[in-house]
Amino acid sequence: MVYVYGLVAACLLGLGFVLQQHAAERAPTADMLKFRLLLHLVRVRTWRYGIAFMVAGQLCSVLALGMGDLSAIEPLLTTNLLFALFLARRLSGQRLGWSGWAGALLLSAGVGLFILAAQPRSGTANAGLLRVWLVFGAVLGVALVMVVIARHLPFFEEPPLLAAAAGALYGLQDALTRMSSTIASDHGALSLLVHWQPYAIVALAVTGLMLVQSAFEAGPLRMSLPSLTAAEPLVGIVCAILLLGDRLRVSPIALAGETIGLVAVIVGVFILGRHPAMPTGKPSQGSGVAAV
Repeated sequence: MVYVYGLVAACLLGLGFVLQQHAAERAPTADMLKFRLLLHLVRVRTWRYGIAFMVAGQLCSVLALGMGDLSAIEPLLTTNLLFALFLARRLSGQRLGWSGWAGALLLSAGVGLFILAAQPRSGTANAGLLRVWLVFGAVLGVALVMVVIARHLPFFEEPPLLAAAAGALYGLQDALTRMSSTIASDHGALSLLVHWQPYAIVALAVTGLMLVQSAFEAGPLRMSLPSLTAAEPLVGIVCAILLLGDRLRVSPIALAGETIGLVAVIVGVFILGRHPAMPTGKPSQGSGVAAV
């Protein structure tokens, strides 16, 4: 059921990203990197559909994270790009071609190889408060640096860095979600009200959403979705090891398999993200709305 929830979450997230970008590319550029961008988008029906898919996907990922290992769930969530490509192909009418099939094969095989080689196991160690805040600060610092660099680039070169910053925040959010699930399991759901993790999750989710929509607004989906999809699992796995004590196999053969798997995932993500079926950022002539 962990893998079922993870795949359903990936499907819903992928569909949601395509619909959100379809709406965000038409938003006023003056609202970029401002929270009022979300206030503008919430009035767009297509964007609301995309958010509904995304929320449903997040709920499924919470169920998966509550039952399984974060280090196993994170690579599985990268398959959201496969489902995004499916809907984008429906909107654009493009065929997959050899590059699409190659990207899909690399992504799927890489996820399977990483999980098979690593055999992730949940840890029982609780990170000390100092380590928690060091990891938290490091992720926020990396995300902030990427946003600052992006703001000094030409407008249409910003999406990859903005999306990567959002992916880093989402990876940290996944780790905090797992921590919250453990707290609720040990002390009851009401105990979450007196812990800081749920409030940090909300702040990370809103900030990440603003960054993602800004990336979607600034350029086509193929420029932002690959870096978003690649950054989240990498940061999530690191956070799982440092904060949750997750363990991966570290034998030479296992490390080789894990490395090859992650490289295959990242290469597959970028091949699929740059597939011609992905939206180009140019307003469509009604076909997108009909498909939605």
